[in-house]
Amino acid sequence: MLNRLFASLKPYLIVFTASACTLIIEIVAGRILAPTIGVSLYTWTSIIGIVLAGISLGNYLGGRIADRRPSPTTLGVILLASSVASISILPIDSFASDLFLSLPIIPRIVALTVTLFLIPSIILGMVTPVVIKLRLSDLSQTGNVVGKIYAVSTAGSILGTFLTGFVLVQLLGTRMVILIVSLILLALALAFGSLWRVWKPAAALAAVFAGIVTLSVFADAIESECTRESNYFCIKVRARDIEEREVRILYLDALLHSYVDVEDPLFLHYSYEKVFGDVAAAIAHDKPDMDSLFIGGGGYTMPRFLEVMFPESSVEVVEIDPEVTEVAAVYLALPRDTAIVTYTEDARTKLQELPRGKYEFIVGDAFNDVSVPYHLTTLEFNRMVRALLSEDGVYAINVVDKMHSGRFLRSVVHTLRQTFPHVHVLRSDSQWDSDHRYTFVVTASLEPVRAERIAEANRALGRDASATQFMPMQEFTRWLNDERKVALTDDFVPVDGMLAPLYLESR
Repeated sequence: MLNRLFASLKPYLIVFTASACTLIIEIVAGRILAPTIGVSLYTWTSIIGIVLAGISLGNYLGGRIADRRPSPTTLGVILLASSVASISILPIDSFASDLFLSLPIIPRIVALTVTLFLIPSIILGMVTPVVIKLRLSDLSQTGNVVGKIYAVSTAGSILGTFLTGFVLVQLLGTRMVILIVSLILLALALAFGSLWRVWKPAAALAAVFAGIVTLSVFADAIESECTRESNYFCIKVRARDIEEREVRILYLDALLHSYVDVEDPLFLHYSYEKVFGDVAAAIAHDKPDMDSLFIGGGGYTMPRFLEVMFPESSVEVVEIDPEVTEVAAVYLALPRDTAIVTYTEDARTKLQELPRGKYEFIVGDAFNDVSVPYHLTTLEFNRMVRALLSEDGVYAINVVDKMHSGRFLRSVVHTLRQTFPHVHVLRSDSQWDSDHRYTFVVTASLEPVRAERIAEANRALGRDASATQFMPMQEFTRWLNDERKVALTDDFVPVDGMLAPLYLESR
């Protein structure tokens, strides 16, 4: 009785597990590619398209093979080959990214995705047609059998998706997940594949599998290059000498996010950070006990700056990734007993809970390079920020774009002007005619923010000369009147398209 039950369930167990493994590899693909080429619309488009193409081709080839050699041995060889193809991702990834450095970014992403993930997807795609062929014993039951197997296959895909995204990546890391997937497929092949009937090719594939695992171990391909791997980022911390001091650099995926001098929290490397510091000084000069809120923690460079520079102020941070905050504490000198309050939550949800009219200074620092959480740029979000600001408060964000040919900066400013009466574009020099890629600071407020006030406040506090330059109003008006802008709303926020030229140029 138990044997009959197991025999009837075996096909469904195989397709469920194989489909789960396919989607696990697809989800993990984004994390594997992120440290090399970042996570963008292009990355995920390539991953989804290539994996679907592999599954489709695998279904076709599997059907042809099933008609010619419908046996458990055929299924076993396919499962064993899928195990070898899956584990091969690790050593190939260690050198594949260098093969395509000369290509433009989109062909490079596609080529790298094909190299790493097409073959495993094809082989795993062969499993279901072979299982269906073996399961069919009565053509009058074809619809019933096929329907059940595809339903179970889809259920496996769903489980693989949620299990990977919510649990496995953060718990085990991407490379260990790939290793486990390959071992599961190997176990399926050995358990259900009748490989003893074709022991020579099976032994050859098993030897290849063992060789790849050995190579991966000795080449450290199983070891992640990430300092920490979270559900959001591959987080890396590296050391470098800058301005005759040793600093630690925080990378989130492929993005260089923060420079931190662990001995000097007042050190600001980026020009936009210096502008943030100038604006903060102007506010703190009038109100030393100001309340500040940072949307995005990163390396905690600016929150630590405010905590030390203005000890009477209060600092709160909304950082979605708890591992980023933990890395800041372990590697970037964020004290465990810091007075900085951190909320581990998405800013759109957390801002709904915070006190209205409380904050004199709100900083949007969740944008880096061209990685933009688009839901933090919209008119609806700006209204939430305005509700939290005091009457004399300032909202400041950093925006990466080109001054004249870019569309994103204009659209951000245009959208802010729907909510705030005073919006300014700032930079640390006066090269307003330049169209080079640059990190601008945009301020939005209910009361005017004046250059004279910033300069006087910084002098009074004994800081170096202000680094902040305001875009002249006449030039600002002419620049903003350009038609290449849109109001960003929750219903229409084409950030990826606006930043695509910048992304293509920078990678």
